[in-house]
Amino acid sequence: MRNLELKIVSRPMLISEIFYSIQGEGTLAGVPSVFIRTSGCNLRCDWCDTPYASWEPEGVKMSLDAIIETVQQYGASHCVVTGGEPMVAKEIQSLCERLKKLGKHITIETAGTVVPENISCDLASISPKLSNSTPPKERVNSWHERHEETRLQPEVLREWLSHYEYQFKFVVTSSDDLEEIKSLIGNVGHPVPPEKIMLMPEGVDAQTIRGRDQVLVEICKEEGYRYCNRLQIELFGDTRGT
Repeated sequence: MRNLELKIVSRPMLISEIFYSIQGEGTLAGVPSVFIRTSGCNLRCDWCDTPYASWEPEGVKMSLDAIIETVQQYGASHCVVTGGEPMVAKEIQSLCERLKKLGKHITIETAGTVVPENISCDLASISPKLSNSTPPKERVNSWHERHEETRLQPEVLREWLSHYEYQFKFVVTSSDDLEEIKSLIGNVGHPVPPEKIMLMPEGVDAQTIRGRDQVLVEICKEEGYRYCNRLQIELFGDTRGT
C-alpha cells in the first residue's frame, strides 16, 4: 500500500491592513508594534471606529507566509492582532503560533466573545461591549438583536481571565456607564483587580475625547481604575494605518 503524505494547507486570511506604529492604548501605550488587522466581526458597534473591518469588511486575502513576511519587514518585537474581531478570523490560531515562534510579544485585541482555545497570546486586551455599543433598530434592525445577544459572554470572559495576562478596556460615553461596568465585572465570576480595569473615552477626534476625559479621570480616582488614553488619536487623528 502506498504511503500517503498528508500536507496541511492553510487558508488565506482576509487582512484589512498591516502597519507599523506605536501602541496607543492600554498598559503598552507608546511601544512600537506591528499591527495586523483582520477583517470581519461578529458584532456591529454603533460607534465602531474601524467600520472597514466590521460593518463593511474589506481587505486583501493573504497567506500566512505573506503575513509573516510583511511582519518581518519591521524590527518590532511586539505585534498587535486586532480587527474587527480577530478571534473569528480563519487561521488565527496558526498565525499567532507562528508569531510566537518568531519570538514576538503578542497582544490580541478582542471583545471577549470567542473562547481562546489555548491561542498564543501574551496580553489579552479585552474590551467587553457595553449597551452604549448596540446599534439602534432604525440604523440596522437585523444587527440590533444579534449584537445585543452576542456582546456579553461571561463564560468566555472567564476563560480569558483564567489563562492569560489581561487588561479590561471599556469604551465609555458618559458616567452613566459606570454602574453597567461594575455589574459586568461582578457577573464575570472571576476576581478582577481595579487596576486591570481601564476606562477609555469614546471618540474619534481629540476634541470629543477631551470633552470626556476629565469625567473618566475622576471616576478612576474614586474607583481605583486606570484612565486609558487614545494616543493614536492625539498624535495622528482618525487615520488608517496609525
